[in-house]
Amino acid sequence: MEKFTIHTGTKVPLMNDNIDTDQIIPKGFLKRIEKTGFGEFMFDEWRYLPDRSPNPEFPLNFPEHQGATVLISGDNFGSGSSREHAAWALTDYGFRAIIAGSYSDIFYMNALKNGLLPIVLPLAEREALAELPADEMIEINLADQTVDSAAGVFHFEIDPTWKHKLVNGLDDIGITLQYVDLIRQYEENRPSYWQ
Repeated sequence: MEKFTIHTGTKVPLMNDNIDTDQIIPKGFLKRIEKTGFGEFMFDEWRYLPDRSPNPEFPLNFPEHQGATVLISGDNFGSGSSREHAAWALTDYGFRAIIAGSYSDIFYMNALKNGLLPIVLPLAEREALAELPADEMIEINLADQTVDSAAGVFHFEIDPTWKHKLVNGLDDIGITLQYVDLIRQYEENRPSYWQ
């Protein structure tokens, strides 16, 4: 997993409440077996018109939001099904952080496990960030737990265990690999009747 220490990027506001995982990645695109390739289908029903041309009214299609890496949103982001594909789609598209009012528990955990930082901020702070010019940079400092921008410096909370994992780029496999010498030693010393 890629480390998350300090991230600087532009934002795109999508201030809807109750954005569920079916909207983030519709079920018709869940046939892939890799974690990649989902970004082009993220928010598919909103991003594209019936002829598959970009919907000019959807914020992610605005020219000024191309390359944005921070998504600002409403309350209850990621509700609905437990599909991890939603986090995969967001990271594959290029997002490194989501700033919302709240998250479904399952989506929140899926995001963290995939190196996507879910930040909770109050509505007034999210609105201040959303109203910044499209080219205004936002700095997210995980060590300090701050979102720094021309709108102000906003503090967010995160569980210390998850903070440690993100700062060090440790997913479940990375944590296991920290014990590779002990695992190897155990395997070499197993009784023959266990083999």
